[in-house]
Amino acid sequence: MTQPPAFRNYLVPVLALLFIGWGGLAALFYYTLPYVWARWGFFALGIMALTGTALPVVYFFHRRFPADPPAASNVIVRQALWVGVYAATLAWLQLGRFVSLYVILGLAGGLIAVEYFLRLREKAARIPPVISDDDPS
Repeated sequence: MTQPPAFRNYLVPVLALLFIGWGGLAALFYYTLPYVWARWGFFALGIMALTGTALPVVYFFHRRFPADPPAASNVIVRQALWVGVYAATLAWLQLGRFVSLYVILGLAGGLIAVEYFLRLREKAARIPPVISDDDPS
């Protein structure tokens, strides 16, 4: 079974996401007031920061528990992005005091279901190799 690509391929995007996301959030908290554009900036920078934080963890899980067929780079990045979107959405909803246990579980269940069906579609679209019985080698 093949392994996911080396982490070296993810290093520059991870560092860029971490630097821009967390640095932007620090600057946002320090230099702005909570107006509409600052809240949108909080959401966008939060997604970047949390995606950059989750990417090494998701990569490690795919390395430790490989699937058949193994996850491609786009799957690893997409799953890290789901983590970023989930956590940033919960933080965004917490600003308006809209978070409850049902919202947390419902949002997590919805995102897990979307990822499950995307992976199911990717596995179904995979064409298995054709092995001919007539080949003497």
